[in-house]
Amino acid sequence: MKDYYNQSMRALQLAGMSERTCECYTRSIRQLVEFYGKTPDKLSEDELQDYFLHRKNKNNWSAATLRICYSGIKFFFVNVLKRDWHTLSMVHAKREKRLPSVLSLDEIHLLLDSVTTPQNKVFLTTVYSCGLRLNEALHLQVRDIDADRMSIHVHRGKGAKDRYVPLPLATLIILRQYWKHHRNPVLIFPALGRGGTTGPTSMIPMTKSTVQGALRRVVKQLGFKKRISVHTLRHSYATHLLEAGVNIRRIQQYLGHASLNTTMIYLHLTTQGHERAYGIINDLMKVV
Repeated sequence: MKDYYNQSMRALQLAGMSERTCECYTRSIRQLVEFYGKTPDKLSEDELQDYFLHRKNKNNWSAATLRICYSGIKFFFVNVLKRDWHTLSMVHAKREKRLPSVLSLDEIHLLLDSVTTPQNKVFLTTVYSCGLRLNEALHLQVRDIDADRMSIHVHRGKGAKDRYVPLPLATLIILRQYWKHHRNPVLIFPALGRGGTTGPTSMIPMTKSTVQGALRRVVKQLGFKKRISVHTLRHSYATHLLEAGVNIRRIQQYLGHASLNTTMIYLHLTTQGHERAYGIINDLMKVV
């Protein structure tokens, strides 16, 4: 039963997929296997159609989740099992055009001030102040911090793209202070273990669930009604830069977006200029 996993990982790595994509695609195959209780090569095209319809209509999976499901299964069936089924070219989940939540500067400060565990506080502060993705921050290494140029070299960005992002002085100071607590020679955010005993020698970063759980608790404690995740801090970073007058092309570079269209979403989130625009509109429309 497990051979499908090795086959999937081999094909994904040969295709140059990122670690995150490999993880998501193989999970989609595992879910399919668990659903039917047999390996993918034993499934018929009708069974695959029934599976997709079940996830869509019975489980009510979101469009984003369905896209990963379709993509992972399609990659495996086309590239590993060599199936040319029409279903695989037909399935499509329409991308939802939903604006992400963004926190105000006051909300950001309140949230970060309310995080009590040093590890989580420094981590979330770094994510926001440098506009990093969750995985990018988790895998930060000591060598990535360039204090001379006041920047962070992101080696493990989405799509395997490297980039440099500005490192605020305040963030550099807290990163240095935090590092002194564990002194791991490689990782900025190592898994600390019970009582922090494994920090200096750990070869793996802290887990996603640790920081995600800490954020959920603080959000609940503060009574925020917005849908907030670690990625919300990155959205807030980009929106705040835009509102402060940073060129959108520069923001695109800092975020590591391949297309400017992806960055343009923050134009819909910023409130800067709305009041002035309303005033101009009112003046123009006085004759109406």
